[in-house]
Amino acid sequence: MKYRKMGSLDWEVSALGFGCMRLPSRKLNRLRADTESSIRIIRHGIDLGINYIDTAWFYHLGDSEKILGQVLKGSYREKVHLVTKLPIQILRKAEDFDHFLNQQLKRLQTDYLDGYLFHGLNKGSFSKVKDLGLISKMEQAKEKGLIRHIGFSFHDTLPAFKEIIDHYDWDIAQIQYNYMDTNFQAKTDGLVYAHSKGIAVVIMEPLKGGRLVTPPC
Repeated sequence: MKYRKMGSLDWEVSALGFGCMRLPSRKLNRLRADTESSIRIIRHGIDLGINYIDTAWFYHLGDSEKILGQVLKGSYREKVHLVTKLPIQILRKAEDFDHFLNQQLKRLQTDYLDGYLFHGLNKGSFSKVKDLGLISKMEQAKEKGLIRHIGFSFHDTLPAFKEIIDHYDWDIAQIQYNYMDTNFQAKTDGLVYAHSKGIAVVIMEPLKGGRLVTPPC
């Protein structure tokens, strides 16, 4: 496994992370994840050297975080950098932050998160972050030792991305990027811009949801 320094963080992360948005599904409900096969696959990845794990509140209707809680029991938790995301889309007031974070820690069966991201920020949801003072909530959780690094995932245009980047001293930014999407959303310019500020840039959709495995002729 190849490892790389991650922005200004003191992390050496595997070049390939493990995103837990598309785990093996249950036979009778494709939206839910199959626990046994998911645990086996994720642990196999960690055994091969993957040490960056990404999930979110919404993935597989909550199954993703719950399954990871089982995966990371025992020594596996200390082998990985664990990142999940605040579901900003369904958060209504500042106090909801504590509810979601506490529930996610319980699901994941851990005392802390290595990274906590605002999920899928765009211009509108970033206004909510500012209006509700949610960055301060992130900082308070960090002071309590519940999270170690603060960041966001992103779905919008390059100008919105730069506005968010310039607003705060972020640790992590997650963008959609692959060889078909170099001029989409944050674009290559956004990747370079975030990197120039020492922000750890995480790539989602490197295979475009699996579509690049079997590209059209």
